Amino acid sequence: MTDLTKYRLETAAERVEVAAKMIESGHFRISITNSYYAMFNAVRALLAEVPIDFKKHSAIISYFRREYVKTGLFDVKLSDYIGKAFTARQYSDYGDFVFASREEAEEQYQHAVEFVEAVKNYLEAADDNS
Repeated sequence: MTDLTKYRLETAAERVEVAAKMIESGHFRISITNSYYAMFNAVRALLAEVPIDFKKHSAIISYFRREYVKTGLFDVKLSDYIGKAFTARQYSDYGDFVFASREEAEEQYQHAVEFVEAVKNYLEAADDNS
């Protein structure tokens, strides 16, 4: 793994930790944002190995879906997770008078944990095979 890949995985793990702490402290909107960014940084860790990057979040998500999900490298549910997290993050960050529930924050958090772990396992296996 490249240093950039490792850095992005570490950043993803940090975001997961912050999401959990925000749930504990009742900051559900902030937790949702961090859960999304955990997944986003995990995908960017994958891209660092290619290496390729994009300026738009939607382009990064599309690339992940096309190159990793449609090819069967990752379960399609991870595509759903990041898509829903992207929408929830936009609503949480840019919406007015947004109410985010504990349940929604916990669901996004669990998805982020699973997503980051899947990417980490994939990258470690690829590293072992090279």
